Amino acid sequence: MNPNIKREKSLTMTMLMTPEKANFTGKNVHGGEILKMLDHVAYACAARYTGHFAVTLSVDMVLFKNPIKVGSLVTFHASVNYTGRTSMEIGIKVISEDTKDNSIKNTNVCYFTMVAVDEEGNAMTVPQLELITEDDKRRYSDAIKRKELRMMATKNK
Repeated sequence: MNPNIKREKSLTMTMLMTPEKANFTGKNVHGGEILKMLDHVAYACAARYTGHFAVTLSVDMVLFKNPIKVGSLVTFHASVNYTGRTSMEIGIKVISEDTKDNSIKNTNVCYFTMVAVDEEGNAMTVPQLELITEDDKRRYSDAIKRKELRMMATKNK
C-alpha cells in the first residue's frame, strides 16, 4: 500500500428504485433490498478508502425511519468514521427523493464494520483515518462509543 496516496473517505451513490425491488405490497421497496444495497455501498466506500477488498464484519443499528416508494431516487451517503488496525466503521445515511412530488426523506441510518482483506482473504492493515474537521472528530468519537457497546454486548454473552 502506497502511503502517499490520499484515499477518499466518503462516497455518494444514487440509485433508482425499480419495481423488482418492491415488497409484497408492490408500492414500497423491500427492506432486504435496502440491506443489500447498504452492504454494496459499505463495500465500495471501504474498498475506495483502503485500495483493497473488504468484507462485512458486522452491521450495527439499521434504522428504517420511513418507507421508500418504488420509483424514488435513493441516495446513499457513506463515510469512513473510524479505523482500527484492519477494520473500519462505515456510516451510511440514506435519503429518498420521491420524483413525483419532490419530497425528500431521511429513510435510513446504519453503521457497518468492514475488514480490509487481500486476495486470499487475509486481514490487511488499513490506512489511519485523518481527523481534520470537527465533524470527523465527532464521527470518530461516536464510532468508538458504538464499538465499546458492541464489545460489552459480545462479552456479556
